[in-house]
Amino acid sequence: MSRIFVAGTGAVSPAGWGMGPLRNALQTGTPLPIQPLDRPGSSPLRGRPVPAPATRPAFLAHPRLRRASPITHYAAAAALEAMAPLLARPAGIRRVGIVACLDAGCVQYSCRFFEETLKDPATASPLLFPETVFSAIASNVSSLLEQPPSLHTLIGDSATFLQGLALAADWLVDSRVDACLVIGTGELNWLLADALWHLDHSAVLTAGAGAIALVCDESLSSGTELKAITSSHTYTSRVSRHTAASRMRQQLPAPGPGDLLCDSLGDNSRTNRAELDAWSDWTGPRLSPRRILGEGLVAATGWQCAAAVDLLNRGTHTGANVSVAGTNQQAIGARFARHDFPQPDSTPQHP
Repeated sequence: MSRIFVAGTGAVSPAGWGMGPLRNALQTGTPLPIQPLDRPGSSPLRGRPVPAPATRPAFLAHPRLRRASPITHYAAAAALEAMAPLLARPAGIRRVGIVACLDAGCVQYSCRFFEETLKDPATASPLLFPETVFSAIASNVSSLLEQPPSLHTLIGDSATFLQGLALAADWLVDSRVDACLVIGTGELNWLLADALWHLDHSAVLTAGAGAIALVCDESLSSGTELKAITSSHTYTSRVSRHTAASRMRQQLPAPGPGDLLCDSLGDNSRTNRAELDAWSDWTGPRLSPRRILGEGLVAATGWQCAAAVDLLNRGTHTGANVSVAGTNQQAIGARFARHDFPQPDSTPQHP
């Protein structure tokens, strides 16, 4: 991979709005409280909701976001935090790409729109419909950046965020954009929690967003480089979750001093087994955000990457492997590493 650098990170999680609350929750290591999630006609499910922000975010006054759904609010907040170092530069960034990664669209507004339609099609609000399409998140975030960026939306399981990083890296290498923002976002709804329950009874669904801003210009780097992304190893009738996780592991570096493993382990010993076995030789420090924050699906993978980069930027580790054994589609991994900024050449120049 050509040299790709992380310019900024952003997060909204059940710990709160911003990288600070995410960092504090992961440092504490205590699983966040679980709340009941009402399910019509049946017993409640379990969830970890995103708390209300301490103050109303200023971006909510933007005309495009006045009626936007919570999933868009999360994505916008994480995106603006990740882009803040670039937006603060006097010259700015001319061409910004956006890759929005989703495991589902705006379920809350979709439910609301179709409920209104079933009750009385004549009075169903047409203002809700634009927010029900998958591309709404990327479109709304682009309006906040006030630029005509390249937009793309990826739909998949929790590992899709890393596919988004790979796509962003390709755009940068091909000089299609000067910076690329990758967002993974999801929301909390009983329909999603019920679907997840059928895959994993122990999973606690949560919501939020994680964002990474990538650049090719080393002078814009926060101090961390995206070194590699593995192939996407899909689960098929001939390739088990176990095999896919093992193949992903083989494409990432062996344990090294100062390295961190940021994995996708949750609370289910059965679904964890493939990833645990794939990394059975890892003796260094590990971080498992889902065990603390809950199963945020593609957003949780965004938190994995943002947390790993945050630790590298603060000098806690020199390298980090991010491992994701996706919910039901694929296993994929990424490698981040701390890099030193080039020093000016003090060697005397001779004609």
